[in-house]
Amino acid sequence: MASASLLRTGARRCLRRSYKPFLRQACPSQWQFVHSISFSSTQGNVQGKVLSREIQENWLNNPWRKSVRCFSSAEGKKVDILVPAMGESVSEGAIAEFRKKPGDRVNVDDVLMQIETEKVTIDVRTSVAGIVEKIFPKEGDSVKVGDVVAIVVEGDADVAVEATATSELKESPAAKDEKSEVSAKGVSPAGKPVPPTPSPAPTPPASKTPMQAASEPQLPPKDKERRVPMTRLRKRVATRLKDSQNTFALLTTFNEIDMTNLMVLRSEYNQKFLEKHGVKLGFMSCFVKAAVSALQQQPVVNAVIDGDDIIYRDHIDISIAVGTKKGLVVPVVRGAERMDFAEIEKTINLLATKANDGSISIDEMAGGTFTISNGGVYGSLLSTPIINPPQSAILGMHTIQKRPVVVNDTIVPRPMMYIALTYDHRLIDGREAVYFLRRIKDVVEDPRRILLDV
Repeated sequence: MASASLLRTGARRCLRRSYKPFLRQACPSQWQFVHSISFSSTQGNVQGKVLSREIQENWLNNPWRKSVRCFSSAEGKKVDILVPAMGESVSEGAIAEFRKKPGDRVNVDDVLMQIETEKVTIDVRTSVAGIVEKIFPKEGDSVKVGDVVAIVVEGDADVAVEATATSELKESPAAKDEKSEVSAKGVSPAGKPVPPTPSPAPTPPASKTPMQAASEPQLPPKDKERRVPMTRLRKRVATRLKDSQNTFALLTTFNEIDMTNLMVLRSEYNQKFLEKHGVKLGFMSCFVKAAVSALQQQPVVNAVIDGDDIIYRDHIDISIAVGTKKGLVVPVVRGAERMDFAEIEKTINLLATKANDGSISIDEMAGGTFTISNGGVYGSLLSTPIINPPQSAILGMHTIQKRPVVVNDTIVPRPMMYIALTYDHRLIDGREAVYFLRRIKDVVEDPRRILLDV
């Protein structure tokens, strides 16, 4: 009994020394805790100097493997991480970015990866705390709602430890030395010769005559070019805009606005507006109110063709085009006809913030009846915007620039803005389009018309 006890004690000490680097990699925080190891007499004969590779290779298959483990209060339950719902009419996306990798520790609600759809970027979050055991898709792979994309093991589970251990064995220095030995000596560890890898035959250079070499064009070197796959959002934007050109009879009409009165109004009341409502007074709220007034006077601009019918809509939901790093998104200000200036400014600021940080939802971008695009924030002087299907018109705002204009038979400098209305000529005639744009001009140049409804 005494000799058996000494044998187990000596073997336990031997293994602690042998597996220090191995356990430190497998369980960094608890590698020193090894307990309950039992050996047969054959296994007990292993001397303290033998460490090593032979024992490590049998680590996963040996009967006493289970007795060496890190302390953990978790049961090691495996939890599938599924692709969440992406919104109405969207059932598929592509893996855009991984935030975690196998072996990483995660907490509840951590972002595991991001999925890019045709409209927004969706976060895939973990539902439990534990260790990421496996991630199935690769970056760029397509996934559908409900697909299992990863497995998380609750707590410091054995499965995660085994995965790390297996990776350690595959990439251990002994394995690398063995590969080097095989390549150097041409024999395997079992003594069997390894056939040499045949080297590819050199390709003879193509013969060229001086006349052919002179006539061939000189192409730019490939190392100065980059090929990057299009994102799903960019693909969707490209498809919708091209469909718009192919479907609608696009026509654009222009006008210009004297911004003097609106700029004076803004400078006089901006500070008081900010103190009361907590948001700055911008130009966009006035243009939204002007568009609401114009759409009420010309309801056909708010309508849409559906087959052989025309659908007139009594609600006004204004889409605001927002450029982000990932592409163009168009959040919707719903019920704009019921909002005042402060509500419009707050809603636009909230939606723009969500669009830029990628947290905007698909529902917040669906269902607009008319679009406003402000290219002036980027310095655009004039443009012809393209309709956002299935709408029938879009208003383009541009940069404010001082130009000489005639006022009361006198040439004076005034801050002027060009505006453009692109419309579907199948539904909207030039008369309605021009009247619509004139109403925008009248309201912006004299905001008192909104108050008096004239």
